[in-house]
Amino acid sequence: MIAMAEGTDEVVTFRVGKQWFGLPVIAVQEVISHQQTARVPLARSCVAGLLNLRGQVVTAIDMHDRMEISANASESLMDVVVCDGGELFALVVDEVGDVVAVPPHTLERLPASLDGLWARICTGVVRLDNGLLALIDVARLLDESSTRP
Repeated sequence: MIAMAEGTDEVVTFRVGKQWFGLPVIAVQEVISHQQTARVPLARSCVAGLLNLRGQVVTAIDMHDRMEISANASESLMDVVVCDGGELFALVVDEVGDVVAVPPHTLERLPASLDGLWARICTGVVRLDNGLLALIDVARLLDESSTRP
């Protein structure tokens, strides 16, 4: 995460299924309502398709599939647009929450029992009143072998 001048990181929060995640504010280009996508034949299952964002082709990533969380029918999907390696990606999520400050002392290590994908993608967790906020590393999330069509 990127440290802010006052020692507090700010993250954009979003929900996938029942789990809340956070991305550093600096990594998020914009948040938009979900856009129609064009399927990409033979793409990995987490690639929801391609979308046109003001004339630029953007790869849409189905975060349910990418984070291995079962999908519920949702009418109000949102796209969190991030940049990795000069390429834009739209993370398709169920809901976008607030930008929250994460003071360094509230960031906890991942549990040692956490295995697989989440252990590779998440950088830590923050306890909230209503659960845990898992912080994500954008570069790890968008690992080329998993998300490029």
